[in-house]
Amino acid sequence: MQVPAAVRWDLDPAAVLHLNGTEEIATSHLEPAALESLLAAAFWARGVDQGRAAFLIALDQAAAYASVNYQWFRQRLDRFVYIDRVVVAASSRGRGLARQLYADLAAAARTAGHTQLTCEVNREPPNPASDALHAALGFRELGQGTLASGKVVRYLVWDLR
Repeated sequence: MQVPAAVRWDLDPAAVLHLNGTEEIATSHLEPAALESLLAAAFWARGVDQGRAAFLIALDQAAAYASVNYQWFRQRLDRFVYIDRVVVAASSRGRGLARQLYADLAAAARTAGHTQLTCEVNREPPNPASDALHAALGFRELGQGTLASGKVVRYLVWDLR
């Protein structure tokens, strides 16, 4: 399976879909067509081993993206980069891959003139590993929301200035 937008970002779409599927509670389900749309709209996307070990997909405020979480930020901030999903394979955890992906994204965002990275992290069900990573990087909470699925999320921002 080859997704044209995945080629631009040097990602293997089958690997990304598989890895995403292992963490759907923390992220959300992703179909091949939705992955193509997400990558086509992406401000920045990268993977480790083409997305087999880890990947991150981010969009800026200009993306045509209907996600409730993305729209929460769009209604409140003028200029931002939204991290839609970051996943690290269980076998690759503890190697600093998520931190490196975030560092690379922050550098690209600064170069493009962005001053804020945003994301949401599940509060219910809890995601303590993600909470710890985001706290260590300097993200702070802007608000919370309850999604139609029943998930409760914390909306976070990292000031890059």
